[in-house]
Amino acid sequence: MTRPFASLRNIMTIGYGQKVFLLATLPLVIAVFLISIVVARQSTQLAEREIQALETQLIATKREELKNYLSIARTAVVNTYGRAAPDDEAAKLTVTQELSSMLYGQDGYFFVFDYDGNNLVAPRQTDLIGRNWLGLTDPNGTAITDELIRIARTGGGFHSFVWTKPSTGEQASMIAYVNGFQDWRWAIGTGIFIDDVLENVAASRAEVQARVKRTSFYIVAIAIVALMGVFLTGMLLNIRERRLADVKLKELTQRIIDTQEEERGRVARELHDGISQMLVGVRYALELTRRKLDPQSSDSLDKGIEGLSQTIQEVRRISRDLRPGVLDDLGLGPALQALTDDFRARTGINTEFETVVFRNRLDQDARIALYRIAQEALTNIERHAGARQVVMSLKGHRHGAMLRIADDGVGMVWPPSKHGPAHGLGLRNMQERIEQLGGSLRITTARNGQTGTIIEAQVPLTHLLNPQKETA
Repeated sequence: MTRPFASLRNIMTIGYGQKVFLLATLPLVIAVFLISIVVARQSTQLAEREIQALETQLIATKREELKNYLSIARTAVVNTYGRAAPDDEAAKLTVTQELSSMLYGQDGYFFVFDYDGNNLVAPRQTDLIGRNWLGLTDPNGTAITDELIRIARTGGGFHSFVWTKPSTGEQASMIAYVNGFQDWRWAIGTGIFIDDVLENVAASRAEVQARVKRTSFYIVAIAIVALMGVFLTGMLLNIRERRLADVKLKELTQRIIDTQEEERGRVARELHDGISQMLVGVRYALELTRRKLDPQSSDSLDKGIEGLSQTIQEVRRISRDLRPGVLDDLGLGPALQALTDDFRARTGINTEFETVVFRNRLDQDARIALYRIAQEALTNIERHAGARQVVMSLKGHRHGAMLRIADDGVGMVWPPSKHGPAHGLGLRNMQERIEQLGGSLRITTARNGQTGTIIEAQVPLTHLLNPQKETA
C-alpha cells in the first residue's frame, strides 16, 4: 500500500519548471486530441454522405440502363405479342426464342417466368428452364421468384437480391427490372450485377479512411512538433534562467566571501591594534607594580601576569587566524608555513610543508581561497582524522597552482551518501571558494585497506600574475 502513495508523492513533488511545462502542454494535448476527434468524425461523416450519394447515383444509372435494356426487348417482341391471342403458343414460342437470343455483356440476358413460377427463358442458365421456382430465395433469405412475379403483376419495378454470375459462378449483388405481359401472365425482366459499384464504393470508403488517418497523423505530427517547440523553448528558458541564477548565486557567494574577508580583516586589526595593545599595556603596568612589591607578596600578581600573557598570545593567534598579516605582506607560501608551524606546535601532529618558488605569483583572491582551504583542512584533521602525519605542498604547473594536503588519518565517506550522515559546512565552503575561482577540488579518501585523505585544490592560470606585477 505504501508504493502507490510513494509514487503519488513523487508526482506531487515535481519541480516548478516541470509544473510550468505541464500547464503549458496539457491544454495543447487536450486541444489536439479533441480536434483530432472532431476532424476525424466530421471527415468521416462528410465522406460517408459523399459515398452514399455516389452509390445512389451509380445505382440510379444502373437502373436507367436496365430500363433501356427492357425497353429494347419489349420493342423487339411487341409486334408478335400485340397481334397474338392469350393462348397463341406459336407466338409465345417466337417471343421466347427472340428473348433467348438477346444477350449483352458477359452476364446480361433476359428471363421470363409465368405467374405460376415456371421459368420459360434463361439463356445463360438453361438449367432453370422448365422448372418451377416459387419460393426461391437468395443466401440472405430474400425472396426472388415470388417477388419478381408480384412486381410484374403490379405494373413492374426493381428488385435487389444475390444471384450467381454466369461468367464466374460466383455470387454477387444484382438489381433486376421486371415488367408484365399481362395477357400471357408472364413476368419478363433482366438484371445487372452491381459488384463493380460496390467495389468502387468500398474503394472510395477505404480511401476516405486512409485520408482521415493521414489527416490525424498530420495533426498528431504538428502537435508533436508544437510540443517539441514548447519543450525546447521551456528548456532554453530554463537553461537561461539557471545560468542567470548561477551567475547571480556566484556573485552573491563572492560578495559574501569578500564581506567575510573584509570583516575578518577588520576584526583582526581591531584585535591586534586595539585589544592586544591594551592588554600589553595592562601587562606592563602589572610588571611595574610587581617590581615595587616585595617578592613574598607578588606571587598572585605573577599568576595574573602569566594569565594575561597567555590571553595576549591567544588574541594574537585569533587575529592571525582571522587575517594573517604575513599573507598580505609576504605571500601565500610564508603564510602556509606559519600556519603549519602553529598547527604542529598546537596539536603535536607531525606536519610538513613543501613549496617551490612560483615563476608567477597568485592574485589576492587565489591566495585567500587557498589559505582558507588549508585552514579548513587542518581544522578537520585536528577534529576528526586522528592523524599522526600531515604533508602540505604548494606547487605551480602548466595548468595553474595546486595545493595538496595529505594525512594518514581514518578517512571519510566521499562522495557523501544520500542516506548517510551529512557533512559539515567545511567541505562545502572549500568547494564554493574554489568554484568562485573557476578551479577544481578533488578529495581522495581511505578505501580498499588504505588510510588517510588527500585534498587537492587547483586554481587556473588566470589567477597567476606576471612576476613584475607581484614580487611577494
